[in-house]
Amino acid sequence: MAIEDGVVSKMSYPKSVFFIVSNEFCERFSFYGLRTILPLYFTNILLFSQNEATVLYHVFVMMAYFFPLLGGIISDSWLGKYRTILYLSIVYALGQLLLSASSVPPLHLPVTLVSFVGLLLIALGTGGIKPCVSSFGGDQFKLPQQEKYMSTFFSLFYFAINAGSLISTIITPILREDFKCYGQQTCFPLAFFVPAILMVVSVVIFFAGKNFYTRKQPEGNIFVRVIGCICHAIGRKISSKEKCDHWLDLAEDKYDRRFLDDVKSVLKVLTLFIPLPFFWALYDQQGSRWTFQAVNMNGNVFGYHIKADQFQVVNPLFILIFIPIFKIAIYPIMEKFFFINTPLKKLTVGGFFTAVSFLISALVELNIESTYIAKPQTGMAQLRLFNTLNCPVGMSIGQDQFVLESLDMYQNLSIPLEDDVTVGYHATFKDCTSASNSEASGTIELKNGEATTVALLPSGKMFTLGYNDEISKSSSGYPKVRTAIFLGSDSPKNATLTLKGDMSYDFALTSTFNVTKFRDIRHHSYDVYFDDNLVLKDVTMENGAVFTIVGSKMGEEPAALRVVQLAEPNTVHMLWLLPQYVVITMGEIMFSITGLEFAFTQAPASMKALLTAGWLLTVAFGNLIVVVIAKLHFFDRQVFEFLLFAILMFIDITIFAVMAMFYKYADVSSSTDNSTSEEVDMEPRKGTYNGSYKSDDY
Repeated sequence: MAIEDGVVSKMSYPKSVFFIVSNEFCERFSFYGLRTILPLYFTNILLFSQNEATVLYHVFVMMAYFFPLLGGIISDSWLGKYRTILYLSIVYALGQLLLSASSVPPLHLPVTLVSFVGLLLIALGTGGIKPCVSSFGGDQFKLPQQEKYMSTFFSLFYFAINAGSLISTIITPILREDFKCYGQQTCFPLAFFVPAILMVVSVVIFFAGKNFYTRKQPEGNIFVRVIGCICHAIGRKISSKEKCDHWLDLAEDKYDRRFLDDVKSVLKVLTLFIPLPFFWALYDQQGSRWTFQAVNMNGNVFGYHIKADQFQVVNPLFILIFIPIFKIAIYPIMEKFFFINTPLKKLTVGGFFTAVSFLISALVELNIESTYIAKPQTGMAQLRLFNTLNCPVGMSIGQDQFVLESLDMYQNLSIPLEDDVTVGYHATFKDCTSASNSEASGTIELKNGEATTVALLPSGKMFTLGYNDEISKSSSGYPKVRTAIFLGSDSPKNATLTLKGDMSYDFALTSTFNVTKFRDIRHHSYDVYFDDNLVLKDVTMENGAVFTIVGSKMGEEPAALRVVQLAEPNTVHMLWLLPQYVVITMGEIMFSITGLEFAFTQAPASMKALLTAGWLLTVAFGNLIVVVIAKLHFFDRQVFEFLLFAILMFIDITIFAVMAMFYKYADVSSSTDNSTSEEVDMEPRKGTYNGSYKSDDY
C-alpha cells in the first residue's frame, strides 16, 4: 500500500522478481548439477586418483566461496548489482560450455587444461554473483509499503534454490551414467551440457527482465571501508603513542563514532567465526570423500541402481524433513530438559553432531575395507599365478607346495622379505593334453613392496605380466576385466574375445600370450565368446569386482576360458551411509542455519553485508583445510582420515564452546533499527526466516 495525498493506493507486485527467481532456479540447477558429478569426472575422465580428485574438488569449492568477496566489491564500488550479475553470469555460462566441450572426445581439446579453465570461470561466475542476486531481489521492493510482498519473494527465492539443487542432484548422475555417448560407457558431455544450457537460459531470462528492474547506484563497499578503518587504526597505533580504551578508537580522526562502534561489534562476531571453517571442512566432504565411499558400495535397491554421486540428494531431502521436526519437537525438548536455549549452545551441539557423523563414516569405511584389494606393503611382496592350461598342475614355489587347478589362480599377498629375491618353482603336468612337457622348472623374481603376477604357459615357462602389477578397484565403481590368454603356435594370432550383454566389449588377442589392460564394464551378466564361438554363458560381473579371464586356445580344440575373480564385489550396501547423513544433517540444522541467523541478528545494520562475506569465507577456508589434509596424505587408509577429521572437529567445537561462554549477546533490536538501504539488501529474511534453504547459498 502507498499513501498519496491522503489516499491509500495499492502497489502492484514487482514483475521483475519473477525474472530473478527463474534466474536463480536455473543457476542453482547448473551449479549443483556440475558439482554433483565433478569428483567422478576427475577420476573417470581426467584419470586423477581419488585423493587428487578430492583436492581438486575442494579447490573448486573454495574458489567459489572466495569470489563472493570480489563480486561484492565490484558490485558495490563500480558496476552495480545488475551489471555485475549479468557480466559474471555470461562468464559463468562460458565456463560451463567450456567444461562440457572439454569432455567431448571428437573435439580433441586438451581435456585437463580446458576443464580447469572452465572450472575457474564457473567459480568466478557463481561466486561473483552470489552476494548480489538475493539483495538485488530486495531492491525491487519499496519499503515498508511492500514488506509482505518482499517476504513472499524470499520464500520463492529460497524455494528456487532448493528446487534447482535437488532436481539437478537427481538428474545429472542419471545423464552421466544411464546414457552412453562417443563410444564411452558414460556420457559426461551430456551431463555437463544440460547444466550449461540451463545457465545460458538463466542469462537470457535475467537479461529479458532488464526493463523491469529497479537499479540502485553503487554506494561503496562496506568491506573495503572496514578494512580501511582497521588499517588506519593499526597504522596510528604503530606510529602514535596515544592511549585509548580500544585500539580502533585511534581511527576516530577519520571515521565517526557510530561506525567505529559497529566495527567493534562485528569484530566480536567475526572472532567467533574463527572455528567455523572446520564445520565446512567436514560438511563439504559429502561431495568428495563420501561420494568416493559410495563408489565402493552396493547401490541396488529393489532393482534400481543408486549412483554414488546421486546419493548426495539425501542431504537436502533430510533438511526439508527435519526442519519442522526440530522446530516442533526437538528444540522445545532441548530447551526444557537440556537447557540448550541459546544460538551458541545450538551451534556447539551441531558441531558435536558433525564430528559424530565422521565417526560413523569411519565405522562404515572399516566395513568396506574388507572388500578392498590388499596393497603391497614395504617388507612384503605379493605373488599371483595363473594356470592357462586345461588341466591341474602340481606346483612348488619356494617352500609352498600345492595343486593349481585348471584355469585357476594361486595368490599369496603377504610374502615377507627384506630385499628383492628370486625364488625357484617346479611344475608337474600329468595327463595334460595342452602341456608340452611332463614337468618344468624355473625362477620367479619377487620385489620388495611390489606385486608380481605370472602365468604358467603350456611350455612350462612362466610369463611375467608385470613386476608391479598393483590391482585396484575401479574408480567408477564398475567391474574391471582383463585377459590372460595363451594362443598356441597353430592358433590364429588375430582372435577376439567378446563380452556380450547390455553392451559388447572386445579384447583383441594378437600375440602368443595376451595380457590386456583392465577395462571398466557395466554391471551385467555376459556371454563370453572366443571369436564367434560361445564359450561361457551368463557370467555375472558385480560392481566393484575385479576379474581376469584366463584361458588358452590350442589348435583345433575349443578355447578353454575361466573368469577368475581378483577382488570381491561391493557387498556393503549404500544405505549404510544413511546414519552419517542423518547425523550431519542434524548438525547442519543446528550449526549452519542457527549460525547464519545468529550472525545477522548480532551484526549492526550497517555491517550485515560484511557478515555475509565473513560467513562465505568460512566455507572457503573449510575447503582449504580439506585441501591441505588431503594433499599431505597422512594415511594410506581412509578410515584414519575420517577419524582425524572427527577428532579435530571435537577439539575445534570444544574451543568454540569455551569462546561462546565469554560472548555477550547484543540487543537484537539495536541491530535492526534505523535500517539502511544496505540492510534491506542483505537481510531479506526479516520476519520470514524458516531455515528451509541451503544456508551456504545465502
